[in-house]
Amino acid sequence: MNKYDHKISQKNVIKQLDETVINKIAAGEVVERPASAVKELIENSIDAGCSDITIEVADGGKTLIRVIDDGLGMSDIDLPIALRRHATSKLPNDNLLNINSFGFRGEALPSLGAVGRLRIISHNDGNGAHEINVNGGKISDIKPAARTLGTTIELRDLFYATPARLKFLRSTKSELKAITDTVKGLSISTPNVAFTLIDKTGGKSRKILQVQKEKDVSLASIKNRLSRVLGQDFSKNSISIDVTREDVNLTGYVCLPTYARASNAMQYFFVNSRQVRDKQLIGALRAAYSDFMPRDRFPAAAIYINCRPDFVDVNVHPGKSEVRFRDPQGIRSLIVTGIRQVIAIEGHRSSSTLSTAAFGAMREQTHQMPSANNEQVTKNSQNMDYNGNKRFFTRDVEPAFQETWKPSARDFQTKDEHANFIEEFESFPLGAPIAQFGENYIISQNDDGIVIIDQHAAHERLVYEKLKEQVQDNKIEVQALLVPEILELSEPEILVLIEYKDNLSEYGLKINQFGINSIAVQEIPAILNSENIKKLIFDILDELTDLENSDTLEKKINAVLSRIACHGSIRSGRMLRTEEMNSLLREMENTPNSGQCNHGRPTHISIRMSDIERLFGRR
Repeated sequence: MNKYDHKISQKNVIKQLDETVINKIAAGEVVERPASAVKELIENSIDAGCSDITIEVADGGKTLIRVIDDGLGMSDIDLPIALRRHATSKLPNDNLLNINSFGFRGEALPSLGAVGRLRIISHNDGNGAHEINVNGGKISDIKPAARTLGTTIELRDLFYATPARLKFLRSTKSELKAITDTVKGLSISTPNVAFTLIDKTGGKSRKILQVQKEKDVSLASIKNRLSRVLGQDFSKNSISIDVTREDVNLTGYVCLPTYARASNAMQYFFVNSRQVRDKQLIGALRAAYSDFMPRDRFPAAAIYINCRPDFVDVNVHPGKSEVRFRDPQGIRSLIVTGIRQVIAIEGHRSSSTLSTAAFGAMREQTHQMPSANNEQVTKNSQNMDYNGNKRFFTRDVEPAFQETWKPSARDFQTKDEHANFIEEFESFPLGAPIAQFGENYIISQNDDGIVIIDQHAAHERLVYEKLKEQVQDNKIEVQALLVPEILELSEPEILVLIEYKDNLSEYGLKINQFGINSIAVQEIPAILNSENIKKLIFDILDELTDLENSDTLEKKINAVLSRIACHGSIRSGRMLRTEEMNSLLREMENTPNSGQCNHGRPTHISIRMSDIERLFGRR
C-alpha cells in the first residue's frame, strides 16, 4: 500500500480549525510569493487615499518588505480589528457587486501575519501613532509609536511560519524582478500617486524605481507616467486611444504595429484602475493586431477600461487578477474596433525605434572603417562599377510591373526641373524620391532627413488594403482566364479548396473541381498576372490549413487576401521611374496601416539629418 494513501480517523472526523491555521491556508491563496504581498500592501495604501508610497525590500522580499504611505492611517482601535480575518472598511453596504476599492475581502493583513513577522505603525488624525506586531499569527498588545500621518507596514521573514513554502520561492533576482514588475503595474494604474522602490539587500540601498506624482489621471498624465516607467521608446511609438460605448470607456496607449515585442510582458490592463491579467482581454488585444503583426510577435499596450462597478465582477480570483464582465463580447468588440481605428488613423507612421536601430548600425559600421588604410578604400572604390552595377537603378527605364495607380511618365530634362520636383514633395511626410537602390529600396528626401522605403513591402500593403476594401464593397475586380489553369492536387487539398470555394470566389478566385484529382482556376483578381497561379493556390492552401478551426472567418479572409496581395505587388528587382516611386509614396501617405507590410515588417524607416551629421562628426 502507498505510504501516502489518505486515511481519515473515524473519531472526531470534523472539527473547527484553529484561527492561525485558517489564516495560513488563506495566505496560500492570497500570498503566492513576495510580489503578492507587495501588491496587497500597496493596494491597501492606495485605498487609504495616499499620494506617496515608498517600498523597501531585501533579498527579493524574502527577508524584508516595508511599505510606507501618507494615507489616512488607522486608529489604535482599528489596528487589532484590521488583523481579523474578513474585517474591512471597504464594503460599507456589504455589496460585492458594487466594489470601488482595490481590497474588499479583509484577508491580506491576517494572512501575512500568519506566515511572517508583521509590524504595523499607523497614525491618523485621532490620538497619535500606535504600533502592533504579529508573529506567526500571535498578536501583540498595542503600544504608542512615532511617525507622521499615514501607515508603515513591515513584513520580515516571509513564510518563516510555513517553511515548506520557502522551498518554492525562486532566486532573489527573480523575486526582485517580480516585485519590480508589480510596482510598475500599480504605478501605471495610479499616475496621481508617487512611487519609490528601494532594494536594501546586503545593507545597501539601491533605488530601482522612482516616479513623481502626476497632477491627475488624464491621458496626458498617463503618458508621462508611461514614459517614466516603460521608457521614452514606448511613448514615442504609441498611439493614444479614447473611445466610449454605452457606459464603458476605453482609454490608454497602444503601440504601432512595427513596435512589436518578443513576448506579452509589456501588456498592461486596468479595469477601474485595478491591474488584471485576464485571458479575455489579452485575446482581444491580440485580435486587434492580427492583421498587422506576425503570429510570433506581441503588441505593447497600457489599456484602461472604466465602467460602472456593477458591470464587472472582480471577486472571481483569489489574487483579484481576473475579472468577469457582464457583456464580454461587447468589451472584446470595443477593444478590437477601437484599436484598429486608431491604428488606421496613423496611416503610414512607423516605429521610431527602427530609425534608431538603423542609425546605431550605421554608426557601428562607420566606427569600424579603417581610417589609416586609404589604399584599401581606394582599391574598393576603383572596383565599383557605378554605371553597370544592377544594384543602382536610374530613372530612364521602362516600368516592369502592373501598378495599381496610373501615373504619367515623366523624366527630368534639366537640373532645375529635378530641383523643383524635390522642392514640391519634400514637405510631404515620406518626402520626394531621389533614387532606387539594392533592387528593392527607394530613398526619398523630406524636411527632416531621408526615408528608406521597401518597395515590395509597401506596395504589398497597399494592394492588401485595396483588396479588403473591394471585398467589403463586393466590388473586387477580376479577370477571366482565356484558358483555365488546371492544377493536380491531393484529395485533402481539394477538399479544403472546395470548402472555401464560395469565399475564394468573393476574393476574385473562381475555382471548380476538374476530374478526381484536379481543380480548374477560371478567374483571378485583376491585379494579378497569370504567370504563377499554381504557387498562389499552394500559398493559399498553406494559409487555410495553418489556421485553427477556432479562427474567425475574418482572420481566414485576411490571410487569403494577404497572400493574393503578396503575389500582386511589386517584386524586388523591379525598376521604377521617379513618377512611379512618387506615386507609391503618395498612396502610402493616404492608405491606412501602410507603415507595415502584411507580415508586420516595416515598410519604411526614417533617418534624421541631425543623425546623419553626427555620423560624420558634424555634431
